[in-house]
Amino acid sequence: MNAERDLTRLLAGMRPELDPGRYVFTTVDGPAPAGVAPVVTVAEAEGLTLVVRQEEADAAGLVYDYVAGRITLRVHSALDAVGLTAAVAVELASAGMSCNVVAGFHHDHLFVEHDRADEALAVLDALSRRSADAAEPAG
Repeated sequence: MNAERDLTRLLAGMRPELDPGRYVFTTVDGPAPAGVAPVVTVAEAEGLTLVVRQEEADAAGLVYDYVAGRITLRVHSALDAVGLTAAVAVELASAGMSCNVVAGFHHDHLFVEHDRADEALAVLDALSRRSADAAEPAG
């Protein structure tokens, strides 16, 4: 499976999908606690950042202050593709929404304010449709 690099095709083929869960960002000094299965980890000088399901964080007594919805862009974007993150961020920012982007090997994952996740999905769907229309040959 070849990863896509063309920005118009990336945007047109995003197929954003909202995960039904609630995710939180937290940090720990050592490894992730038992019973916690992070979807993202980032090693920082201050500690290990974990992005986990809210119910796992609550059960483990982890502290957090941001609850996010997770949107996966189903297009297989190349890690060296230029512009996808910027285009998505600009579109969401224009709607007054923050976005934390994590690039996986196959897909990009967007963490947006949980209470606005459905709205963010609609914004991304509209961007994808506009990009698909722009990619259609005139005639």
